[in-house]
Amino acid sequence: MPAPDEPAKHAPHGPLPTGGTVRPMTRWGTPVMHRPQQPVTTYDEELRSLVADMVATMYAADGVGLAACQIGVDRAVFVFDCPDESGDHTVGVVCNPELTLPEGRDRHLEESEEGCLSFPGAFVECARPDFATVTGNGLDGEPVTFSGDGLLARCLQHETDHTNGTVFGDRIPTKARKKLQKQHDKLAGDYPADWPVGEE
Repeated sequence: MPAPDEPAKHAPHGPLPTGGTVRPMTRWGTPVMHRPQQPVTTYDEELRSLVADMVATMYAADGVGLAACQIGVDRAVFVFDCPDESGDHTVGVVCNPELTLPEGRDRHLEESEEGCLSFPGAFVECARPDFATVTGNGLDGEPVTFSGDGLLARCLQHETDHTNGTVFGDRIPTKARKKLQKQHDKLAGDYPADWPVGEE
């Protein structure tokens, strides 16, 4: 997901790894984007290196979240640096995410614009629950939990969807999807095949 501006950051499970290499963004239509991702089973330097590349790529693309499939890697892990309703930023890494959403009278849908770094330049409204909790594992395999409202709730849902092979275009009506495609096509020249390499 693309990002706004940034104040203080909460890192309840530790900071994001640094020193990664920016990689080209994988686009919708690539098979890895549309199938459930392989679970993370080994927590090692290879995983840390992958996650560092994901973080570097997310920031280069001005995003608030990025899943491994978005740089072409079939692994159920995402990173994020995203504000909640109050503007406070939370950062984290989640391997093998499991999403919990409010039910019954606690469930409130929020219609808000959504975009995806793998379909750059295009935004349309997408209804999602206004609160979300994700549990999973951190970089060392330790249990992690993140919860939030506002854009953070949307981001946690959007990135968990990626690990399940769902893009947000799958969640919107055909008419909205056509509008999204039109916007994307109009701006395609601004996002070359190796974007966001060279953006930093």
